[in-house]
Amino acid sequence: MQENLHRFFRAARGAGIHVSPAESIDAMRAVATVGLSDRAVLRDSLLLTLAKSEDEKKALAACFDLFFAHPEPTQPRRDDESADAAAPAPPPAEDASSDAGDSLGPLAKMLLAQDRNQLSAAIASASAAAGLSEIRYFTQRGLFGSRVLDAMGMQRLRDDLDKLTESNPALAERLQAATDALRETVRDAIAQALLLYGREDAETLRNDILRNAQLSRIEPRQIAAMQALIRQIARRLRERYAKPRKRQRRGHLDVRRTLRRNAAWGGVPFLTAWKRRRRDKPKIVALCDVSGSVARVSDFFLLLIHSLHELVSDVRSFAFSGNLIEVSDILDGKPPEEAMAEIMSKVGFGSSDYGSSLADFEKAFMASVTPQTTVIVLGDARSNNLDPRADILRRISERAKRVVWLNPEGRTTWGWGDSEMPRYQTFCNVARQCSTAKQLEHAIGDIVATYR
Repeated sequence: MQENLHRFFRAARGAGIHVSPAESIDAMRAVATVGLSDRAVLRDSLLLTLAKSEDEKKALAACFDLFFAHPEPTQPRRDDESADAAAPAPPPAEDASSDAGDSLGPLAKMLLAQDRNQLSAAIASASAAAGLSEIRYFTQRGLFGSRVLDAMGMQRLRDDLDKLTESNPALAERLQAATDALRETVRDAIAQALLLYGREDAETLRNDILRNAQLSRIEPRQIAAMQALIRQIARRLRERYAKPRKRQRRGHLDVRRTLRRNAAWGGVPFLTAWKRRRRDKPKIVALCDVSGSVARVSDFFLLLIHSLHELVSDVRSFAFSGNLIEVSDILDGKPPEEAMAEIMSKVGFGSSDYGSSLADFEKAFMASVTPQTTVIVLGDARSNNLDPRADILRRISERAKRVVWLNPEGRTTWGWGDSEMPRYQTFCNVARQCSTAKQLEHAIGDIVATYR
């Protein structure tokens, strides 16, 4: 059962449920306490110890039902149901031909006996021996199907069929029908295992493709998947950079001062001394272009900005196209989808005017930029041949700790057409191409890491 639980944890991770080592240990302790006799109690115990939200409970419940549902052995097909119904029932394998029955292998006897419980147990045992939990891709179905059948004794079964075809054709026909039914049952077991264990690797492969896909070229059918990927990125950033507050307050052990302070006790550290590294309180000002030219990527920009509000305590966010507004309260108080919809309805899809938007920021919000502030600009720097007001960005750069520009366009397009990126880049500490989710994750991670 311990091995089965490990396989269940792997299947749960494939269903999108984060199962940590500590949670898996809690789950195994709970199962050891409640036992395995009551399926409902076992299910509830696993849900309580592993699921952290309602969505995870639903996903884990579906995973549990699929994992512990053994495919029912398929009944052998008969060509003439009416004739079989009229004919008397065939005798057991041992009585049909005593000489043939005695010489058959275990699998052939099992198939002729049609003991469903015995067949299910044999398939489960052969699946474990064949390492079916290692299946990852649909192209491996044939390989694992052969492994399971071989583990059950398919080679001996073929030999038995060849012998019966010569000595007892009627019994050979029955055994062939049962063998075909067995193959179908094994195929069902392979399909079930692929659903359980293949989802994690398949999703990882899809995510790798999405992470490196151009945000501006995401197809409509991929938008939901990309938004889910951005949320995963935000969660990873939170887990990576959110340190325990106690450690931040206490600092790190100062070994030299501790030994000196405890010299009177022979170096036994009754009194400890701690190093406290002074850190600037993180402050971030984010300016996000939501104009028509970047409409296809602005949703993803806003999702990342939303994650910043959960990562850093002091963040002020602004959105602009022809004019600029503050959106901090919207991002703080609403779920991502609602916040993005409201922001886009207020200033989204317009004609971009970086000069006018920077002027709005300087007039109303310049005081928010201090020597501890990192200013992040997310946009393509295309200002429709209007005055870019690079002088305002220069003044922002002089006041801020640093200015980071994240541009969804490739570097080869910077400066072409109405792109003012070369002029803005002069006053940026960092200017990066961020046209994929992977580049966005690295950029935001680097920004947050400087405050840790």
